[in-house]
Parts: sequence; structure tokens; C-alpha cells
Amino acid sequence: MFQCAAELPILQGMEPLASVSFASAGGNRTAGWQQQLRVDFVVNKVMQTHRGQAESAVAQAIQDQLRSVGVVPNGRMIAQYAAVISRLPLLPPKNETSST
Repeated sequence: MFQCAAELPILQGMEPLASVSFASAGGNRTAGWQQQLRVDFVVNKVMQTHRGQAESAVAQAIQDQLRSVGVVPNGRMIAQYAAVISRLPLLPPKNETSST
């Protein structure tokens, strides 16, 4: 049925392949870990740009940015994040000029 590698010129000098297993080859990550990374990224980004703004504006920004990174937003989760971010104080402006 199978020919020896020496008999097939295209296979000469090639090493045999290691077996492939999809069980837990990538580590111990739970399902949805990439989605959670994206959510964390978006929430941190919105936290920097929308602090202290109206809760509805913060929620809309989170929803729009989550959709842009391919995450279907959870309404309850967005409302919780938006409530906290809207209560945060504004960040002080960055000092663009150096005093040297």
C-alpha cells in the first residue's frame, strides 16, 4: 500500500512528521480567551478616551469598538463597564511642552 521513502524521489531526505494532536497543544486556555482579550483592550481604550462622559456615550463607544474588533457585545456587560467609566474623573491633559 505505502511505498518506502527511498522509492519516491520527492521524499528523499525528508524526515518523518511528528504526530499531530489537537487536545491541548496550545496550553491551558479556556474557550473565549481571545474574545476576552479584545474586550479588555476595547474597555481600556474607551476608559482613556471617554472618562467622565455620559453613560450612553460611553456605552455606544464600547459597543462600536467591540463590533469593530469582531466581538458581539453583551448589553449587560456594556452597561456595567459604561457605568463605571462614566463615573471616573477626567485625566489631566498631557504636557506637550518640555521645560528645559
